[in-house]
Amino acid sequence: MTDVSVILLTHNEEKHIARCLQSLHLFTDKIFIVDSFSTDKTVEIARSMGAVVVQNPWINYAKQFNFGIANTPFQTTWLMRMDADEYVLPELAEEISQRLSSLPTDVSGIYVKRRVLFFNRWMRRGGYYPIWLLRLWRRGQGVCEEIWMDEHIKLSDVAGKPAQTIQFQHDLVDHNLNNLTWWTQKHNNYAIREVIDLLNIKYNFDETQRVEPKLFGSQEQRTRYLKIQYASLPLFTRPFLYFLYRYIVRLGFLEGRVGLMWHFLQGLWYRFLVDAKLFEVYFHAGREKEAIINYFKTEYGKDLRPTRSPKVGQP
Repeated sequence: MTDVSVILLTHNEEKHIARCLQSLHLFTDKIFIVDSFSTDKTVEIARSMGAVVVQNPWINYAKQFNFGIANTPFQTTWLMRMDADEYVLPELAEEISQRLSSLPTDVSGIYVKRRVLFFNRWMRRGGYYPIWLLRLWRRGQGVCEEIWMDEHIKLSDVAGKPAQTIQFQHDLVDHNLNNLTWWTQKHNNYAIREVIDLLNIKYNFDETQRVEPKLFGSQEQRTRYLKIQYASLPLFTRPFLYFLYRYIVRLGFLEGRVGLMWHFLQGLWYRFLVDAKLFEVYFHAGREKEAIINYFKTEYGKDLRPTRSPKVGQP
């Protein structure tokens, strides 16, 4: 087995967890799952397949994932981040097995490509492929950003220099098997986290250190830069501009009816819902920072004030 362990977060993932674990078993048997008290067979299936499972109350993705980093029982050189509805292609599993042990010691992180499937169709266009994600990093050299949405792994500097990263050639796949009702409910919940993240750009509620925004930097640096630019556009205008960019400029319309559904729901409906919820916040709480913090505490039970975050490099 390769000198890498995988950290997974789960909640009611019985449809996906066996598929995910089977793909990981091609290169490692060291899998640590932090479950937020699933009520289905997720934990039973995971343990039957050899994963170590602990349960921890959910606050947000970043805090749960950093709990996983801090408490993993495996002392491997490399850590890997996966979601339960993802799986590793055999080609990527082989690449990890063959290349990981021979990488130079100054390489701290590895990017892999994610392909998204929707109704079994690979979304190649619309700016959705390739999506490069930092998914493997050396133990002690990375933590998850303590933000509410679009969390990235942040690497520490090495000997005063920026961490070195490389790209692997092959893909992992994001293919959720739940129905559209589940999908829309999930994105309705995502929308409030997205609102917090957009407000954070202006108010910096959590006072956390984020990935540096940079247009010509890494994937997450570019994503963060573009999100800041998106946040500066007018409410209710930016969802339509974003949809047109994805569907027309980036040729999303070539994906047929499935592509229309995907880009409309994920690129327009969801983004419009975020703006509507943001409008609601301003309508009820105004634009003062403390009033907004109190609104989220009262309406959503979410405390936006800063909490202690793990330092990069903390085991």
